[in-house]
Amino acid sequence: MSIRELDEKFVAGTYKRFPVETVSGHGSIAVGADGREYIDMGSGIGVTSFGISDDAWVAAVTRQLSRVQHMSNLYYTEPCAELARRLSERTGMKKVFFGNSGAEANECAIKVARKYAAERHGEDCFTIVTLKNSFHGRTLTTLAATGQDSFHKLFRPLTPGFCHVSAGDIGELYELSKSVAIAGIMIECVQGEGGVVALDADYIRAVAEFAAEIDAVLIVDEVQTGNGRTGELYSYMHFGIKPDVVTTAKGLGGGLPIGAAILGERVADVLGYGDHGSTFGGNPVACAGAISIIDRIDGALLADVRRKGDFIRAELEGAPGVESVSGLGLMLGIKTRRPAAEVVGDCIENGVLCLTAKDKVRLLPALNIPDDVLSRAVSVIKSACAKAD
Repeated sequence: MSIRELDEKFVAGTYKRFPVETVSGHGSIAVGADGREYIDMGSGIGVTSFGISDDAWVAAVTRQLSRVQHMSNLYYTEPCAELARRLSERTGMKKVFFGNSGAEANECAIKVARKYAAERHGEDCFTIVTLKNSFHGRTLTTLAATGQDSFHKLFRPLTPGFCHVSAGDIGELYELSKSVAIAGIMIECVQGEGGVVALDADYIRAVAEFAAEIDAVLIVDEVQTGNGRTGELYSYMHFGIKPDVVTTAKGLGGGLPIGAAILGERVADVLGYGDHGSTFGGNPVACAGAISIIDRIDGALLADVRRKGDFIRAELEGAPGVESVSGLGLMLGIKTRRPAAEVVGDCIENGVLCLTAKDKVRLLPALNIPDDVLSRAVSVIKSACAKAD
């Protein structure tokens, strides 16, 4: 059987795959089983921060594999401790809990918020408020946190203790607080799975002020927006706020599973012995790869991410068949007159791999995608969009 036939026979049918089988690649070029090259504008949904088979990442991971691939969290390992130090120092926060995914990072953040609130305000203070159109993961608890009913169908009853309010309406949040004891507020500065929708800056700051006012734990979900994706190390840094918990995953690992809940001063010591754990969290190989990612996300790279994002916007805003462009940095959504799936299909036929998010074409290229490669990809995308006109 072909790889496609094997997949369809033995892999659970949870994914609607594109008709591309990738076998190799380097940087922003993926190579299909037929030898054809594709420009990768999705980076594994924002995971391969420096591209496919990134040399520095491969070297860091390989070096660690030759030392020790795993020890349980009953023992110390250098990559885990060093990555925690880097994340703490780069954010000004205090401690880190490592898991394996964004959903696990968000689960940890929810536990932190609930334990903090229970100790400070009593066990009846447990509600986590998130935004409508948000996405926070696929476990039953992070599905409950997700503010999209389409993800809830068939999986009820979900974990109780979540409320969803409209993004941009701070009055709705104040009104909710009159009837509900709020333990934590969780937001994404750019709602990725919700259609690459950037929240209003004044609203983000108002939420942060409100959380501090009621002593609720402020959680910023940086699973997709983090690790340089928006042109800052983490997207909240665009807005001058100070979260209590930052959750991240995807681009942190560069290709290996890792999640992190970065804890600020107010909640740094909320979790004690036995309160939480993870068999694979802080895996030395995943952490070694993540260190190689974080160490290269410097001011020059972040400025380049912003510049490349501006280039894409300038090329696509107002272009034939394009209604609007949303997002920040190299996390962009293109509202097209044609159905997004048709645009993506045309792009694949012409050697460019893109993603979708709701009714938009979503772009998440490698942070270091070369200018000439990016220009070629944008040209293909423009042509695919223009077929509507």
